[in-house]
Amino acid sequence: MGKQDSSIQELVNKIDRGELVLPEMQRQYVWTGIKVRDLLDSLYRKYPSGTILIWETNEEAPSRELGVEQEKSPLKRKLLLLDGQQRLTSLTAIITGKQIRVKDSKKPIEIMFNLQHPEGLTEDQEILDEDDEVDMDDDDLDGSEQSEVEEYLSKRTFVVSAKILEGNPNWVSVTDIFQKTTNKILTSLNIQSSDDRWDKYSERIDNVRKIKDYPYVVHILGPEYDYNEVTEIFVRVNSLGARLRSSDLALAQITAKWPGSLKILEDYAKDCAEDGHDIDLGLLVRTLVIFATNQSRFKTVGTLKREKLIKAWEKTKKGLDYSLNFISKNTKLEDINLLSSAFIAIPIAVLAQERDEKLSRIEERTLSRWIYLSHSFGHYSRGSSESILDADINIILKKKNPLDEMMTILERQTGRLEFNDADLIGKWKRSPLFNMAYLAIKQNDGKDWFTGIALSFNNRGKSHKIEFHHIFPKKVLQDAGYGQKEINEIANIAFIGGKTNRRILAKKPKDYLAEIVEKRGEEALASQFVPLDRKLWEVENYLGFINARRSLLIGAINKFLK
Repeated sequence: MGKQDSSIQELVNKIDRGELVLPEMQRQYVWTGIKVRDLLDSLYRKYPSGTILIWETNEEAPSRELGVEQEKSPLKRKLLLLDGQQRLTSLTAIITGKQIRVKDSKKPIEIMFNLQHPEGLTEDQEILDEDDEVDMDDDDLDGSEQSEVEEYLSKRTFVVSAKILEGNPNWVSVTDIFQKTTNKILTSLNIQSSDDRWDKYSERIDNVRKIKDYPYVVHILGPEYDYNEVTEIFVRVNSLGARLRSSDLALAQITAKWPGSLKILEDYAKDCAEDGHDIDLGLLVRTLVIFATNQSRFKTVGTLKREKLIKAWEKTKKGLDYSLNFISKNTKLEDINLLSSAFIAIPIAVLAQERDEKLSRIEERTLSRWIYLSHSFGHYSRGSSESILDADINIILKKKNPLDEMMTILERQTGRLEFNDADLIGKWKRSPLFNMAYLAIKQNDGKDWFTGIALSFNNRGKSHKIEFHHIFPKKVLQDAGYGQKEINEIANIAFIGGKTNRRILAKKPKDYLAEIVEKRGEEALASQFVPLDRKLWEVENYLGFINARRSLLIGAINKFLK
């Protein structure tokens, strides 16, 4: 195995010319803008950024283009990128300004650079989880909240582009830095060479451009390796680094045994997405392995024959078709991603194939109840998810009345099959009960408070897209001294359209709730289980309001589950 240093610009040029492509085993581009931001920040500070692994071969190995547009290389020799796809695709898009393919759409990666960023690294610049990020495109930000966001941004060096940055002379597009001259960038910001900021900003722009010169250590596997051996190396390298999920590594082994299988799986996922089911390739791989081996672990994937994989895939398609339809139509969960675990879809697929898609009415209702309870109680998060899934699959394959047995296991696991008011205390949108509250409200004929349009995640247009709304607005409660847990609790959340949400903004509940009653009647509020006692709409009675609504929501959820 050879080793050499290559600058980012050299690697980007190889990608542009189509000399550096992907082996079929590689997953699609999946990085978010936040990950790209963090990569640029690390490179700007000259932090280590990993290595690159390439396979150089003359054989006709199954390959595919990266997520950015590439020329067709006339060279017979192929350079296949085994490790570094996400980084190099992101950098190519940023440096060249090319759009990037994410699933079935193309879009640019828009990262902004703060010309006025603080020197050194402050606590505010430490990398955050995506769920901790500030919502910079929130149309409902009031004056004080906007000031807080601007203060937060002023301490960052790179951020994902957002509306709040438009027209701010301290921020420039990173792609513009690579595509335009310093003079053009600064004069467009009304900064002239006589300005005290000119030299400082010019130096910082040059430092961003130096990212192109960053030298990656590139490990090169030579032509003496064949595709199967390279697949094994790919699996081992990524297993040690823990950068890929186990399903990604299993997929690499499957593509080695069954060339062309990745496109088959991606086409199925694309068809599902067109029908409103956004499913992950990992779920397809897991279900495929179950139908091939009667268990969910990936240890034996490398031993499976092509014929067995193809046969298992036919069952996988049919089983998941049934499962996705059952979840979206029978349980009203419009997207599998509303479930606390996508694993919930797998036993349904296996059961459907075992029963030739024939369920009695009682079994149908029991299955719906099992789905709701598995979701609400986090069935697959109460221990090893693979072990729990294998136990469910084993019951389906071996027991005469599997659904009754699965319900018994679920009750034994949780100790109960209903909820109480305390289950909502301090719970926010990460809790499975958030989606159950939505379903209970939807089942109760919940509608938008002003438009009267029924709740659905499939509503067209931003004005009618369902958003969650703080009944007691955040600003109102912050001014009253309440903390984030009390403000964000599920019991303070209603589901309404975007236009209505923006219309309400930070109005006091006693004012806008009274307006809703006047125009649409008390049933508009009652359908979303909002207490009708107007004394509870006063901010000083917020705790009484939230206690009353907890009881109403929990009662509705338990009724819904039964």
